[in-house]
Amino acid sequence: MSYEPSEHLTVERIRSRAQIPTPALVCDLDRLTTNIARMSALANAAGVALRPHVKSHKSAFIAQRQLEGGASGLACAKISEAEVLVARLGLNGYRAPVSVLITSPVVGPAAAGRIASLAARCDLAVVVDHPAGVDELAIAATEAGVLVSVLCDVDVGLGRTGVLGPKEALAVVGRIAGSASLSFGGVQGYGGHLQHIEGRDARAAATRLSAQRLRTVVDALESAGHTVSLRTGGGTGTHEIDLEIGLLNELQPGSYVFMDREYRDALRSDPEGHFEQSLTIVTTVISTNQRGFVTVDAGLKAMATDAGSPLVVGHEDSTSYEFFGDEHGLVTNDPNGTFARGERLELVPPHCDPTVDRYDRMWLVRGDDVVDLIDIDARGCSQ
Repeated sequence: MSYEPSEHLTVERIRSRAQIPTPALVCDLDRLTTNIARMSALANAAGVALRPHVKSHKSAFIAQRQLEGGASGLACAKISEAEVLVARLGLNGYRAPVSVLITSPVVGPAAAGRIASLAARCDLAVVVDHPAGVDELAIAATEAGVLVSVLCDVDVGLGRTGVLGPKEALAVVGRIAGSASLSFGGVQGYGGHLQHIEGRDARAAATRLSAQRLRTVVDALESAGHTVSLRTGGGTGTHEIDLEIGLLNELQPGSYVFMDREYRDALRSDPEGHFEQSLTIVTTVISTNQRGFVTVDAGLKAMATDAGSPLVVGHEDSTSYEFFGDEHGLVTNDPNGTFARGERLELVPPHCDPTVDRYDRMWLVRGDDVVDLIDIDARGCSQ
């Protein structure tokens, strides 16, 4: 049984920020729009394709605006994300063929069968990092009568997935080339370990080392006669560095649409950090009985906690937030004034991607006005 919102939780009834039930996920529409346009303009000026990662927002509403804003396609971490968003975009009236890249290797006949089924509904590509994965996809694609584009996933230093070097890449790509139901689409080299390195010089140096690992694989594949048409990767924290290096011809940033405390701490005034904080968690002060701090209604369940604590908007340097249980948070009082019972505070989430996945819906605002209430369509889609 799916959750349906109360009739009281509608834009018709809730017209201002002050009326939104808390804790709530809120996004400033103008800042979101600015962030989407900025990244698109950067990629376009560099002649590089932009394939935003939807794992950050999981929303067909935002995905459609990225596509309409110039993105060449969408990157999805999991099959279920792609299944839901492709279906929802169609229901929302987006009729252009959606280009989707599944950025994590899939394992087993069942997952390969879902890939083949999805390939019949969109322009699909998927990454692999093992010959057995190629064989599973080939069987499923043959049985479904579809042609699936397959990329070789390359480990550029993260160690999470990807072939380790040229020898392994040649084995994978050779297997792809030998299948009539698969086509070799290129390589993926995603450096997730690079995105939050503090200091641009250190981040750039590490990114160049990762790019060299990918370049070595590309050179080996091309020397063996394979055409490496697509070289995709990168992220919010390295996108301008990736453009400077010039190896990638497609970028996969995701968090730029929202930003968070983790990126704020790492990027600061670096060029990669010139995106606006569009996403916040609105919370209400529910108890003021203690000296020195107040209790708010946003606790462990209101945000991801892997990246530490959130910041209190407007009080970043004068207060601190501490987790105070599943449903509650502790906010120290500002020396310049005590927070009042019923007062609303806004928090910058520590890590935006998994925070978004904790909510069914997101409120879009412009100033104090509520503009829309949108679904987080692919919430919980981790299969």
